[in-house]
Amino acid sequence: MLLCVDIGNTNIKIGVFDGDQLVQRWRLATERERLADEYAVLVSSLFSAADLHISQITGCAISSVVPSLTDTFDEFSRRYLQLEPLILRHDTPIGMRIHTDYPAEVGPDLIANAFAARHLHGTPLIVIGFGTATTFVAVSKAGDFEGGAIAPGLVTAGESLFRATATLPRVALSRPPVAVGKNTIRSLQAGLVFGFAGLVEALVERIQPELGGGAKVIATGGLAALIAPETQVIDVIEPDLALIGLRLIYEQVKQ
Repeated sequence: MLLCVDIGNTNIKIGVFDGDQLVQRWRLATERERLADEYAVLVSSLFSAADLHISQITGCAISSVVPSLTDTFDEFSRRYLQLEPLILRHDTPIGMRIHTDYPAEVGPDLIANAFAARHLHGTPLIVIGFGTATTFVAVSKAGDFEGGAIAPGLVTAGESLFRATATLPRVALSRPPVAVGKNTIRSLQAGLVFGFAGLVEALVERIQPELGGGAKVIATGGLAALIAPETQVIDVIEPDLALIGLRLIYEQVKQ
């Protein structure tokens, strides 16, 4: 079995693959202060609850945008799995050229998303990640990573608004019934949900001609299911895209 770990700024996604089947997945809050021993205890307890054991793991692939936790999970894999992990970086040989000014700045999660989307849906592509940031990745018809756009994440934008205004309450991120809110909660929900749907449409409209048109739009991330129904430009939601990408990359590099 293959253990895949996608470490983000807000969440850590963990998946266990048996062949090409994702048999178990978990989402944890990112806690930078935790040690490898602490994550080992946590992962072992999750495995036990799912009737799995870490001794069944024969490979490990890691994607991380949190350098301190990259080292933590590297240590976890080496000490507790007795495995040298594949740590995805911009120069990992995966057959996808990165056509940006500074490839080392590209997040490994974006690479994993783009690689998986290309495998599943062909090219050209626009991959939208709804996470701490809202990311747009352009994949050319040739299958290369061409760059993209980065906007605030939905939760990030909401939290910033709530912190900066004394009288606005925190609200649940759910679809409001109308765009014209009759109270503060409905108005905030309309601005966040419908506003981000409009942001998605505007950026996709601008990116499409730069890829030659006809790019399929794939959405991933925890809030993809909230925004996708509010726009006609998203074709497919793939919630486990980064984990799938890590599996595919591991198989390609290790073959």
